[in-house]
Order: sequence, then structure tokens, then C-alpha cells
Amino acid sequence: MKANGPTAPRPRRDTALRRVGREARPFLRARTGAVLRLAGWSLLEFAQTFLSGYGVARALDDGFLASRPATGLCWLAVAAVAVLPSVLAARGVFGRLADLVEPLRDGLVRRAVSRALGGALGRSGDVSTRSLSQVTHQSEIARDGWAGLVLTLRSFAFTAAGAVTGLLALAPALLLIVLPPLAVGAALFLATLPPMAARQRAYLAADEAYAAHAGELAASVRDIAAAGTAGRTVAESGALAEAQLAASRSLARWSAVRVLALAVCGRFPPLLLLLAAPWLLRNGLTAGALVGALTYLTQALAPAVQALMTMLGTAGGRLVVVLDRFTNAPPPPEDDPPQAVRDSAPPPADRTAHPAVPAPAPSARRAPAPVAELHEVTFAYGPRAQPVLDRLSLTIAPGEHLAVVGPSGSGKSTLAAVLAGVEPPTGGAVRWRGRPVRAADATSVRVLLPQHAYVFSGSLRDNLRYLSPDARDREIADAAEAIGLEPLLSRLGSLDADVVPDRLSQGERQLVALGRAYLAAPPLLILDEATSRLDPAAETRAELACAALPGALVVVAHRLSSARRAGRTLVMDGPRTRCGTPAQLLRSSALYRDLAGLWEPEDADARGGGLVPDAQDAAAVAGRLGTVGTGQDASIGSGDEERGVRSSPPPSPV
Repeated sequence: MKANGPTAPRPRRDTALRRVGREARPFLRARTGAVLRLAGWSLLEFAQTFLSGYGVARALDDGFLASRPATGLCWLAVAAVAVLPSVLAARGVFGRLADLVEPLRDGLVRRAVSRALGGALGRSGDVSTRSLSQVTHQSEIARDGWAGLVLTLRSFAFTAAGAVTGLLALAPALLLIVLPPLAVGAALFLATLPPMAARQRAYLAADEAYAAHAGELAASVRDIAAAGTAGRTVAESGALAEAQLAASRSLARWSAVRVLALAVCGRFPPLLLLLAAPWLLRNGLTAGALVGALTYLTQALAPAVQALMTMLGTAGGRLVVVLDRFTNAPPPPEDDPPQAVRDSAPPPADRTAHPAVPAPAPSARRAPAPVAELHEVTFAYGPRAQPVLDRLSLTIAPGEHLAVVGPSGSGKSTLAAVLAGVEPPTGGAVRWRGRPVRAADATSVRVLLPQHAYVFSGSLRDNLRYLSPDARDREIADAAEAIGLEPLLSRLGSLDADVVPDRLSQGERQLVALGRAYLAAPPLLILDEATSRLDPAAETRAELACAALPGALVVVAHRLSSARRAGRTLVMDGPRTRCGTPAQLLRSSALYRDLAGLWEPEDADARGGGLVPDAQDAAAVAGRLGTVGTGQDASIGSGDEERGVRSSPPPSPV
């Protein structure tokens, strides 16, 4: 049995139209003045519509049919002159339209940017392509749709008001013939709006899904090729394209139903009026009133209704769907907490196989935060590919000089890309200055120089100031001297000389890129074989200049001399890594000893040939100890200087 008592009302369904309406009401209330000014200019259009049909009716009844042609011509002149104020109205209307349209677009862009910033802060720099689509595409759809809707609604409201007023002035009985088909057509049209809005929403969702998929493909071409998933990727792209095509076709089918509603509204009223003309004339309707009514229907009311339905059925439905996608945008993100608050937060747990190190005394001075950290980072070029980096932990202190060495294909460039935030890790975390990597911080934290230097057409000054637009000529001259750009500067003649990239050697391009990075002086400078085209002397000069900067320097080395200049060296052989000073690595890393044997001849002239004495002793000791650390040790290296690097053993030996 049901309990007696009042039944709780069912909550109304929260549709897209209601959500948009809630947002639109305060927007319009704040712009009441602009709406009233727009309505004031539109009154001229009301007068023009009213006089067009009424003037024709009076010209016939009071003029030509009454044998007074002068009176008829005067009424026609009145109807013709009434068009002139409408021209002025159009100018005023478009001037007031911007007061309603541009604030809408600006607000939508702010919402989309807020969503993008919130997403970037929450996902470590991952800015969704949905936000990009909203800023560049959907906000413009909303702007154009809103402008068209305002113009069409305004025109329909004042045109229909003028036509209905004219029909009432001519003969109220005319409304009994005209209004029923208009009401039937409007009802049919309104019935198609919900399914059309759903189809429009599905089309936009399919468009966003395809855009997001295309963005992921553009950033993952190398991963797709390495993992051999091109076939599956093509199939996914085809499925998304088919879904977008199906949504478009469904939307087109419902648009065909709208054509029927337009026919009922636009074609039936004049037809019914002509069919009812004999009855109306017998009941006192004048010929002039009949012609005036036809003028209202064919020249004013029918075009206005058709324009309104077309706008609501196409741009109106799309406008509601697009605006609904902005209604759940988050507010702008809060500012980052003060540095003192961040410093007081407890550090993340550090899982390590090493024994616990006693904490420093409270009176000890706090060490500066690392400029970059890798925590248990794993990276693979596909879901089933062998990881290039396997749970690698690395800490780079401010001002530190780290060299990365290893055979080709060992993951050196991958490490540089992950450290620079160019490639997101498959697992683990990358931090800059104690915070997760964010795309917004990239230009202020690190500079990555690849092997193929980027030089653009323009002056040498513009190329060098590319990362430091405010650099002064004195600073540019100091950078050129430190890096070794004087020969190129002398050959070109001045800093204002035009640079043609094709006329520069690869080494000169690398020097320009190094000078650009030196001027920027970032907290973290990563050279990914950025000196590979320089001779040993030029390379030494450039690296020492970069190492003298206050920031940290990471060098992916192709010569052993680069490793000897660094404070620490990271030896990479895929997921197996070792880190330490050259002397320590000669004792603990067989791969480093092999690399030293391969690279030593390059420096034989400068070093006197072979290994340096202490390195020879270390090699002898290493030979007696045997191979150490080839992939199964939990700790990397030994001794106090081997700090900040851990690499857990891979799941299986490579």
C-alpha cells in the first residue's frame, strides 16, 4: 500500500538548454542597456514593416480603386520612404551588436583558458586538446552563432510585431487564417529541436574525439613506429572518422524534417489566404486589405519566420551545444603557494635499497632544492617494448656538471628528452625544483639543445637573443667571446648581418645555438650531443663556458673528454646505469672501461696517450676485481661521491 501524503515533485531534468539559460540570464541582465539600445534602433524596422502592407492597402482602397490616383501614389510613396529609416536602423543595430557579442566570446575564451590551466596544473603540464578546440574553434562558433541569433531574433520580433499590428489594423479576421498554420509549423519545428540538439552534441563530441586523437598521433609518431602499432592506429583513426561521418549524416536527416516545418510556416499562410479570399470578400474584406495582407505574408512575415527557423535549427542548436560545453569550466587556478609553504611541506617518500642516512642536525643549513629529479622513472616506446629507462632515479643539484655516456641506442637522448619534459615518462615522476614538470615552466627552467641546431633566417643578433629578447649588446659580445663565436662574427661583419642557415656549417650552427643558450643562462642546460660538430678545442671552450654558468649542466657526451670535465658521469646501457667520477667508474663499470678504450685515441695527443696514471692504476685494480655492476646491482657505484642516482634491476637481463 502506498502511504498517504503529498508526493514529492519530480525534479526537472537538467537539460543543456536549462544549463545555458542559467548562465545566460546574468549575462543579459548585466547588459540590459545594450539590449534596450538595440531594441530602440529596431523600432524603425517595426515602422517600416507596418507601413509596407498598410500603405499598399490604403493606396488601393482610398486611391486607385476610389478613382483618386494621387492619393494612391501618396500612400505608395509613404510605403517606399519607410524603407529609408530601416537603412539607418541597420547601421545602429550593428554598432550595438558588438556590445553583446564580443563580451560573450571573451568570457568563453577565459573559461577555456582556465580549464586548460587547471588541467595543466592537475596533470603535470598535459593541456587537453579539448581546451585548444574551445579557444580556437568553438568560441568562434559561439560568437558567430550568437551574433546571428541576436540579429535574427531582433528582426523576427519587430517584423512580426509590425505585420501582426498591420493585419489587426486591416481586418482582425485575417489572423484567423494566418495564425493556425504558423502555430502548426512552429510546433513541428520546436519538436525537432531536442533531437537536433542531441545530434549536434554527438557531432561536436565526435569532432573533439578526432581532434584529440590527431593531437596524440602527432606527438607519438616515434612511439607508434617503434612499437609497430601503425595498423591499429590507422584502424582507430578510421573508426573515429566513421563516427564523425555518422553523426553528420544523422544531423542532416533531422535537418530534412526542419524543411517540412519551414514549408508549413512559410508557404501555407499565403495559400490559405488565397483559398479563403472569396469568403473574406463576401464578409466585408476590401480588395486593398487582401493585397496588403498578402504583402505582409510574402514580404515580411514569411521571410522572418523562415530566417528564424533556419537560424534556430542550425546555428541555434549548435550554439546551445557549444555553450553547454563551457558551462562546467572551472574557475581560474589559484596562485602557487608561497615558497615558505612549499618548503615546509614534507618531502615525498624515497624508496631505496641503501641504509638510512641520519638526518642532519636542526641547526644545519638546508641544502638547495635539486634543479631536476627523476624518481623511479621508466620509459618505453610502446606498451610491450623493452624499457629504455627502467626505474631510474637521478638528482641534479644546482650548478652541477653531469655527463651522460653510453653506446649508440643506450637511451642517452631519451633520458635528455624525459629530463627536459619533452617526453612524458611511462612510469615514475620528473620534478623541476621540487615540483612536477609543467609545460608552463619549461622556458623558465631548462634549455635543451639537440644535435641538429636550430638557426633561422634573420640577423645574428636576433638568433642569439631568441631566448633572451632583452639581452644587451655587451652581454651578447660576452657570450660570443665565451662560446667562441668571434670567427663567425668576424666573417659575417656584425651582429646585424643576415644569417642564411644553409650557408653556415653544422659546427657554426651549433655555436650559434650554444651562444643562445649561454645568454639565456637557464637553471638547467641540457646538451644532447650539441657539440658533436665542433673540434675538440672548440668543444672544450664551449662546454667550460656553459659549465661556468650558475645553472646545472647535463652533457650527452660523444667524446670521453666531456666526461672527464664533468663532476659526475652517468654510464647508460639501456636500463643498466652507473654513476660516479671517472676514477670510480673505471673501477666499477666494465662498460665505461670499454668506452675509455674506444675513445682514448681521440685525446691521446692532448693527454700523452693511453690512460692517465691514476686511471691506469684504477684499471689495473678493476681488472683484478672483475666486472662490476653490469645490470643486477641495486645500488649504483660506491663511495661518497656517487650520490643521487639509483637504478633498480630490470625484470630480466637484456
